Amino acid sequence: MCYPPSARPPEISPDLLPISGGAAGEDVIITSEDGARFRAHLARAAEGEGGIVIAPDVRGLHAFYEELAERFASAGVHAIAFDYFGRTAGVQRRGDDFAYQEHNAKNTTAQIHADLASAIGHLRGATGARSIYVMGFCKGGRVAFNAAAEHVGIAGAIGFYGWPVRRSDEDPSAPIDNVDRMDVPVLGLFGGADQGIPQSAVDAFEKALTERRVPHHIATYPGAPHSFFDRKLAEFRTECDDAWRRVLGFIRTGDPSAKA
Repeated sequence: MCYPPSARPPEISPDLLPISGGAAGEDVIITSEDGARFRAHLARAAEGEGGIVIAPDVRGLHAFYEELAERFASAGVHAIAFDYFGRTAGVQRRGDDFAYQEHNAKNTTAQIHADLASAIGHLRGATGARSIYVMGFCKGGRVAFNAAAEHVGIAGAIGFYGWPVRRSDEDPSAPIDNVDRMDVPVLGLFGGADQGIPQSAVDAFEKALTERRVPHHIATYPGAPHSFFDRKLAEFRTECDDAWRRVLGFIRTGDPSAKA
């Protein structure tokens, strides 16, 4: 599990909020290119052309990501968070006891990116979003990094602690293997005390991005664990605030090194 069931997104600093806030979110059912239906949570900002598609962690569309979409709308960014498991778990809302492991085992990379493409299209059609970024966490962080290579027309990719290199010789979807095809800027956010992703993996990914001249910024927060942003813990408040500023700065300027 990437975060406790009670976790909530970090608060947005008042100086990052627009004068007019965004609307509350709503559930939508989207049909993917293969006819599969999946649930997503859409939150419209009051105005603006910035948009973000949120790829969740291994648990799929948990309430954490629904609220996160609403936080983005409140900050002036149209947002949609989508679920991975419409084909195997249906489109209904699920509780914290959802057995996500068995559904992850059936979830393929091709299905995820097909659904991501449909979520991008829905956000574009349902809001004023024209400059759309893909952001993900853990499993979704890897999805977001790969989106920089797989999805034409997005403005950038933001990955929170997505595993960037191969986890085994049979790993089919390592972002480092797709760097040659990445044609949009990339922002990577990692915890320096992440027990799952060693610093050597982050360094190798950054080196590959640099060598292929992909515009990017990698921020590593010393002492922060995996999923530091997913947990509203007092000791990570500074890191979470910095991450918010980097994400919003990127969306507002197109520069992965910018901070709001």
